[in-house]
Amino acid sequence: MPSDAKIHESRPGRLEVVTGGMFSGKSEELVRRLRRALIARQKIQVFKPLLDSRHAPEVLVTRDNRTVDACTVADSAELLRRVESDAEVIGIDEAQFFDRDLVGVVSQLADRGVRVIVAGLDQDYQRQPFGPMPEILALAEFVDKVHAVCVRCGGLAHYSQRIAGGQEQVQVGDKEAYEARCRNCYEPFSSE
Repeated sequence: MPSDAKIHESRPGRLEVVTGGMFSGKSEELVRRLRRALIARQKIQVFKPLLDSRHAPEVLVTRDNRTVDACTVADSAELLRRVESDAEVIGIDEAQFFDRDLVGVVSQLADRGVRVIVAGLDQDYQRQPFGPMPEILALAEFVDKVHAVCVRCGGLAHYSQRIAGGQEQVQVGDKEAYEARCRNCYEPFSSE
């Protein structure tokens, strides 16, 4: 196995983030980047949180039904344990659902020469910073903020408008519970 110095020289690590509201194409962009890494014959690993149970645990599925093999993990410690030593690109979807230790994990991986691509919501339904995402955004070399289409006016939607459910911050859902909204069409949610 090459020394750490040679790995660093041949594989400069970096942290990339794809963020925005729901329905904005974050997972699609993550999968696009991972597929390009596969074309380049790079070893990839993909992780998603156990909390997101909308699809099969061994696959990441985008809204347009593109898939990539994935590993479901309970937390960032398990993610780090499951990273293989020869992984060159790590993809992490729905990062907002991970614990705050994900910040250190992605930094550690990038420092080891791994390209880390994180996708996740930057804000919750109340337009507040969500999970470890603010700190990950601050550490990233590259950040892409993507937008959906507002379901009310057709403008650029940045917010995840909750339309059903409770007041808890984490509520896994899809079109039955959320809509993409722009700043003008966003309304604070009340479950009453």
